[in-house]
Amino acid sequence: MEKSFHYYGTYCAAILAGYSHQQSLEIGYSAQLVDLCSKTFLQRIEGPLSAATTQLTAEMAQARTDIVGLANITRIWASFHFLPYDLYAPVNKGGRRYRNKYRMICGPNGSLVADTVALAQGKGTQAAGVALHVLADTWAHRYFAGTPSLVINNTNRYFVELLPPNVCGPDAGSRAAHAGLAERPVRFGHNPAAPDDPEQGIYTNTIYQAGEQSVMNLGHGRAGHLPDYSFIRYRYVPAWADYEEITKDNPAEFYQAFCQMVYALGCLRTGEPFATNTYDRDRVAPHEQAIRHILQKRQLDAGACEDWCALGRRLSGHDIEPFDLEAHVRQYQDVPAGDKDETFLGRFILAALAQKGMVVNRIYSSGNPLAGRSIDYNERGFAGIRDFLPLVGYFGKAENHE
Repeated sequence: MEKSFHYYGTYCAAILAGYSHQQSLEIGYSAQLVDLCSKTFLQRIEGPLSAATTQLTAEMAQARTDIVGLANITRIWASFHFLPYDLYAPVNKGGRRYRNKYRMICGPNGSLVADTVALAQGKGTQAAGVALHVLADTWAHRYFAGTPSLVINNTNRYFVELLPPNVCGPDAGSRAAHAGLAERPVRFGHNPAAPDDPEQGIYTNTIYQAGEQSVMNLGHGRAGHLPDYSFIRYRYVPAWADYEEITKDNPAEFYQAFCQMVYALGCLRTGEPFATNTYDRDRVAPHEQAIRHILQKRQLDAGACEDWCALGRRLSGHDIEPFDLEAHVRQYQDVPAGDKDETFLGRFILAALAQKGMVVNRIYSSGNPLAGRSIDYNERGFAGIRDFLPLVGYFGKAENHE
């Protein structure tokens, strides 16, 4: 998902869940920060590098692809963007290495989603934002895995966009079986500087690399930005499904994601336990038409930001300030080292470390080595994460959101 959904959309969900304007801003900010808290950013603010929640393109270009390097990539992308759906999924083909990678495939409503929300319970707006980013991405990034793998994440040339009749171009074919929509082949280019052109059906994806562990085969790179666009409906053929066709209806799934976000935020606000496959459609219902309109509108992120921002203003009666990465940097840099954990960014960093530690531990405990070694943080701390000591106090804390 993009900034429009992670920042402004999460703000709207928080307002509907009963949070104040300021709390909703903090939750939305933290959700969006997950896409920006890179090693480069942490180096600049002199924060712990193990709290990285994403990797920049330049960082990926220099990333090691040995066992240690691949584990570092997997810890980041599986923990925050491609949360595994079922670490014990039955796999009826391939050897152990294939089974380990197959079990990293992302999807909504897995047990790790419930663990993610439970982990954020009572830990403040920063932890809520981290959890909501992870939850939202399970819908957008389903069917892809947060570890480099050709046999899982590769796709073939068959990509078809399903279009409403009013936007069908000359390349559109016969009507598709899906809701009476028409078909148009997706055309992919490989220039990352070239903007996607939804009207012409031209998008950017990664270049095919035959190496199983190439970073080009991480996540949905082979599908470009299509999984992140709320408006798109498409059919494609993933490698892991024996090249059988899958249909993805993002407008419908993103609406489900939003309803689940409102429900999850309600649980975090009131302390109620979170249950998978549960959605707060009642609170969302009065605004369903407006939300579906935003989700289905064929536009890139800037336009979607404006639409979500306008909806948020109507919901709360407040203006939503544009996302500013530097908003909390000065506070974090200016306080003494011993006080950094109590700053906005300090609390975000602790939430990120906790989420990464929990997911890595679950992956390792399942017998899957792809994210590296780990031990139970509740008993002995994080193996491989130097900054676990502040988390002793973090996990003992519970904050009142009322």
